[in-house]
Amino acid sequence: MAADLEEKTDRYERMLADALAVAEPRPPADTPLGEAAADVTEMAESYLDDGRHFREAGDPVNALASYSYGYGWLDAGVRLGLFAVPDDTELFTT
Repeated sequence: MAADLEEKTDRYERMLADALAVAEPRPPADTPLGEAAADVTEMAESYLDDGRHFREAGDPVNALASYSYGYGWLDAGVRLGLFAVPDDTELFTT
């Protein structure tokens, strides 16, 4: 059964937005790891913005790709310990 592109794009946009809302940088901002956490956050936010731009332009394929890349950046940052996330979330592969 083929995935519904619109549903999947909606879901990934929500997942990325929700993930950005709950991920809290762990290291102090003025350290190299704090700067890395800020870079990861900036990349994820940029991909969220890009995805929304692509959706408005009628390009759901690139929107989904943008959301997926942004989510991947943030999830990798969580796995590396750059972010604290709630224990009860299913948004990350912790």
